Amino acid sequence: MATTALVVLDLVGTFAFALNGALTALRATRLDIVGMVTLGMITGVGGGTIRDVLIRQVPSVLSSGLYAVPALVGATTVVVADLLDIRGPVAAVGAAALCFAIRMIGVHYDVDAPLPPGSRRQEEE
Repeated sequence: MATTALVVLDLVGTFAFALNGALTALRATRLDIVGMVTLGMITGVGGGTIRDVLIRQVPSVLSSGLYAVPALVGATTVVVADLLDIRGPVAAVGAAALCFAIRMIGVHYDVDAPLPPGSRRQEEE
């Protein structure tokens, strides 16, 4: 049960940072759409990576196939919503819910992102 609570709290933090990074890029930079989305994803994943390194764990982004993908989807959603003049809590909550759903489905069904052709994921023992 505690593990599930930690996973959920980790997701909330990751996606809050991803959405905040994307919104900050929208307001404060002159990046194109790809740059804004990338900045949002890196902000989301970076916070969790720093946390994992500080507590001497392998960063989650390196051990979980669906860690960066939901952050990327959330950042994309909030940037596209802003470009379509959909702003405020509706866009943020919708993007966060989408991120959360993707990650939780991945955790629940043990789904990983596809690997590049020719590579194999090492089985954990």
